[in-house]
Amino acid sequence: MLCRGGNIRRGRGFLAAVIAGLVFVIAVTGALAATPPTREEYKAMVEPICKANTKANERILGGVRKQVKEGKLKAAGAQFAKAATALKKARRELLAVPQPSADKTRLDNWFGYVKTEAELFDQTARKLKQEDKPGANQMLSKLIRTANRANIEVLPFEFTYCRLEPSRFT
Repeated sequence: MLCRGGNIRRGRGFLAAVIAGLVFVIAVTGALAATPPTREEYKAMVEPICKANTKANERILGGVRKQVKEGKLKAAGAQFAKAATALKKARRELLAVPQPSADKTRLDNWFGYVKTEAELFDQTARKLKQEDKPGANQMLSKLIRTANRANIEVLPFEFTYCRLEPSRFT
């Protein structure tokens, strides 16, 4: 009886040691997985999201200049509203990507500019739908200035698709 209980105790001790070892390995693996990405890794993760948004904007805003010149302001406004929705979606996706800790402030500023840009797309859409062409032009000027500030903020990333270039479409 005594030997048997001793074996069980040793078996329990061994099992406890194995479980403790597994917990340690899982904790270390989790800590390694939680390390923030490098700037290059971050760029590689976000560029596909930005590329999809750029392609969407090319499709959504294609011909918007022509519509404005022809006086089809309400139709152009609808296009700007769709572009705002696409940018908001892209921003949400970008915010979900882990960021390099050294660039947190820079990226927070950039995301603020992207949010402002989406709001300016919405405001431009409203102005166009109200057939207020001068007001829409004013919003476009603000949109371009905001995009330029955003691009300066993330210059070190050397983005290709994550550069905000509304003047390409308007």
